[in-house]
Amino acid sequence: MATGTLSIDQSAIAANWRALDAQTHVETAAVVKADGYGLGAGLVSETLAKAGARQFFVAVAEEGVAVRKALGPGPVINVFSGHMAGDAAALRDHDLTPMLNAPEQLTRHREALPGHAFGLQLDSGMNRLGFEPEDFSADMATEATLVMSHLACADEPDHAANASQLKAFRAMTDGLSCPKSLAATGGTLLGKDFHFDLTRPGVGLYGGLPFSQAKPVVTLDLPVIQTRLLQPGETAGYACAFTATKPTKIATVSAGYADGLIRAMSGTATLYAGDIAVPLAGRVSMDLLTVDVTALDHVPETLQILGPHQTVDQLAEAAGTIGYEILTSLGGRYTRVLA
Repeated sequence: MATGTLSIDQSAIAANWRALDAQTHVETAAVVKADGYGLGAGLVSETLAKAGARQFFVAVAEEGVAVRKALGPGPVINVFSGHMAGDAAALRDHDLTPMLNAPEQLTRHREALPGHAFGLQLDSGMNRLGFEPEDFSADMATEATLVMSHLACADEPDHAANASQLKAFRAMTDGLSCPKSLAATGGTLLGKDFHFDLTRPGVGLYGGLPFSQAKPVVTLDLPVIQTRLLQPGETAGYACAFTATKPTKIATVSAGYADGLIRAMSGTATLYAGDIAVPLAGRVSMDLLTVDVTALDHVPETLQILGPHQTVDQLAEAAGTIGYEILTSLGGRYTRVLA
């Protein structure tokens, strides 16, 4: 088999949800956007529903349709992008709840789907989505199922923006009788002042920071296609980016940036043969990696790039990015196995 094997630990996803739920005394939802952070929205949603989640969040209505098909009737599926033009049929037919972001969305929703559930997203200072304070009034929330906002710097507990956004959110929502939500994973970890009525963790469910106590969810093993011995002065890969300075054994591995192993990790990432670290040699190409396996007494059939020795965040650090990008980029060519 020439494709990598992506193993997904369903029990770890459930355990991470339960651990984050235990941090609060309020309802804990689950964010399953971007195809369940790259792991399969249907699989992830079913796993989390069995763990106890009753509310789910997706980015767009199309994602909500897929989650509803997986879960069936009952659970609440909220759509962060609100009610976009053309969304009415999907929202109605699949019982999706848009988080309306602006006065024009509120008007569109009331005209297209009178009586259909909706929530409101408020801009508390992130300046990305949501009603601006001057455009929002308490009467808009009379029928809302949820009023929410989103923190910009929750992964930095001491950042001044957290207190500022909390103050702004309270100023906009104090006195409202509907449920409120401000915290995703990072906000959940900031403490009870940020919890309100519902938290909505995302990346922490999948083993990512800032939930440092999360159980790892994914392992990724990549097959070795071929090995060769380079003599001093010989090069490997595009642009001759790796040059051997001594006799060097190179393994060519089946995976590349088409599989979500982004080009930015060229020359910096590490793979593992059991407990032994082996460095990426040269550039990541579309379908292949070249790895210096000189330290091994034998070359195994596969090398591991995600697993017990390297989390998504550690791999992301090597690539100068964040764990979210690594997770959501994991490609469709992998053979996916439920652990």
